[in-house]
Amino acid sequence: MAATTGVADLDVERDFDAHRKELTGYCYRMLGSGSEAEDAVQETLLRAWKAMDRFEGRSSVRSWLYRIATNVCLDMLRTPQRRARAMDLGGPVPAEDGLGPILPESAWIMPIADERIIPVNGDPSDVADERESVRLAFVAALQHLPARQRAVLILREVLRWQATEVAELLDTSVASVNSALQRARATLADCEIDELDPSGVDPEQQEMLDRYVDCFERYDIASLVALLRDDVKFSMPPYDMWLQGPDEVAAWMLGMGAGCKGSRLIATAANGSAAFGSYRMTRPGLHEPFSIQILEFSGGRISGIHNYLDTSLFAQFGLPAKLES
Repeated sequence: MAATTGVADLDVERDFDAHRKELTGYCYRMLGSGSEAEDAVQETLLRAWKAMDRFEGRSSVRSWLYRIATNVCLDMLRTPQRRARAMDLGGPVPAEDGLGPILPESAWIMPIADERIIPVNGDPSDVADERESVRLAFVAALQHLPARQRAVLILREVLRWQATEVAELLDTSVASVNSALQRARATLADCEIDELDPSGVDPEQQEMLDRYVDCFERYDIASLVALLRDDVKFSMPPYDMWLQGPDEVAAWMLGMGAGCKGSRLIATAANGSAAFGSYRMTRPGLHEPFSIQILEFSGGRISGIHNYLDTSLFAQFGLPAKLES
């Protein structure tokens, strides 16, 4: 009997783990933080495990897990704090103004590694849609929605659930789901969501990324800013500042940001975009984590450089703790 129970437990664990990545993506869109999404999924699976003997099979395990995950996220979203990007908090500043105040982690849309939420071997069109729906600007726009509207929009528009399925999950009516979706769409229509090139790195973008890395590591700022759009946005959470335009980026990198000279970049992917772990040289032969850079493209050029100065993110991205040579 014990052996049979052990096999059953193993089957349940495998079934739960099969949904972990998509649940993490769902919770990330709800919460706007990779670490909070991971915590929410852990709590979801823990609650599901404890309640497994009460699961009657009237819905699929997947639907049941989404119900639990939604309740976990709604509990976590009871505080009024809304996460945002620097661009959502005010206008651009001149590079000479400096960094500005530090805001707490809870103020920011935080990045998440693509590998934690996007299926590697999925259908290419589905993968592209997944990447679009975790872009920083889109996740920030979701923050403008009340929590239940947010859940409705993600389930209906991103995950493509039927209205009847969402109504059952939220214990409400189809009419209420459709009304919430309509209001959510209207709110998002008023948000400024950056128009970016299709997600995924094509050969042209890869060539530009290679040039970016070369320019950054040689610290050839004149060549680097030639890769940028005229309206490029440059931000550095947790500092409440952002710059706009190649001239301001150049002034920053040659001024207050000059400590990045000699840095090395390690490629990764975050929020459906190309990204890098940036390592600053702390002594000859040693580079240590400094920031996660997320690069966005629009019109075939770099339109966004978002530097997250949170070295705890390196472990979440599976990046090395240091680089030695």
